[in-house]
Amino acid sequence: MSDFFSTYQPEIINTLIVFGALFVIQFIAKLLVTRLGKSKHKHKARIKLVGRYVTATFLLIALLIETLVLGVKPEDIIVLFSSIFAILGITLFANWSILSNVTSGIVMFFSFPYRIGDKIHIHDKEHETVGVIEDIRSFQIHIRKENGELMTYPNNLLLQKAVTLIEKDAFDK
Repeated sequence: MSDFFSTYQPEIINTLIVFGALFVIQFIAKLLVTRLGKSKHKHKARIKLVGRYVTATFLLIALLIETLVLGVKPEDIIVLFSSIFAILGITLFANWSILSNVTSGIVMFFSFPYRIGDKIHIHDKEHETVGVIEDIRSFQIHIRKENGELMTYPNNLLLQKAVTLIEKDAFDK
């Protein structure tokens, strides 16, 4: 067992450094996202969701760096990633709306002017909607209409339509 540690000591030390440094950077990034979310009065669930995106991104970066630490050749990594991206490209092209909605959800976290509890009017020719925002999720927004129906509206469409704020914090009344 001590043979293993003595043989791979530089790789083990470098691995600990990579994951330690990226853990600290990821922690700081999540802290910044939390502070930004709280300063913009975002819902806790949305702050956690974006925090998970940050964690996943840093984990992927750590795994990429770790492959280099363990001695994998850059050419091999390029072949692996080109194969993965080809498969993902075909899959995401078939499911482009999922990627579009997730991206819209992230954009909405940082720049959407409406919050949970706001009464809004969505100006859409097919689905003219007036209601209160109950939840904002990764893929869709939940709107409680005046007649009591719950409507789920895709995030990407919400960013494409005109939206009017009717009343702030309608839940409080």
